[in-house]
Amino acid sequence: MIDLYTWTTPNGEKPVIMLEECGVDYDLHLVDISTGEQKKSDFLAINPNGRIPALVDDGVRVFESGAILVHLAAKTGRFLPADAAARAEVLSWTFFQIGGTGPMIGQWHHFNSAAPEKIPYAIERYATESRRLLGVLDERLSANEFLAGDYSIADMINVSWARSGLNGLKARDTFPSLARWVDAIDAREPVRRALDRLKTAREALKA
Repeated sequence: MIDLYTWTTPNGEKPVIMLEECGVDYDLHLVDISTGEQKKSDFLAINPNGRIPALVDDGVRVFESGAILVHLAAKTGRFLPADAAARAEVLSWTFFQIGGTGPMIGQWHHFNSAAPEKIPYAIERYATESRRLLGVLDERLSANEFLAGDYSIADMINVSWARSGLNGLKARDTFPSLARWVDAIDAREPVRRALDRLKTAREALKA
């Protein structure tokens, strides 16, 4: 049995999307990062870094979103091709997100909305880099339906931060190919189920 520990953030959405796409049964456990739950000892035993998401699969712990998606792809034999060249392309776009859009858009959101002090240099620095990265995705998707051949973990891991960046920076008109792709991914039935399941679980915490 799979136990997924996550929250309703772009990083937290990724493994839920993958699990729903694979049709794998799992128990969803929300870890409320707004209250510091991710720093408690029970969760640190699963992820010593104290960050969501994390997963336990029949006693095997996996943390970091990229590692989780690769683990699930290997487990199910889906969304990560066996051919070396195709696999390399999928992994390249997967880790593009981990090292690029996630950290940069996340920092922009922090300095623009959450930081106790407005620092114009930081806001502009991360906004500029976020737009550059969104532009890389837009250029790729201007000539391709998906990021790396067929629909894959590369698309699943990129979509949440791309959506967040497009909406936060009001950049949908600037990057029309990327916006088209985000809308197409969000319209997939498993993706809708994933986002609805997260929303319902969070609402249940408030009840």
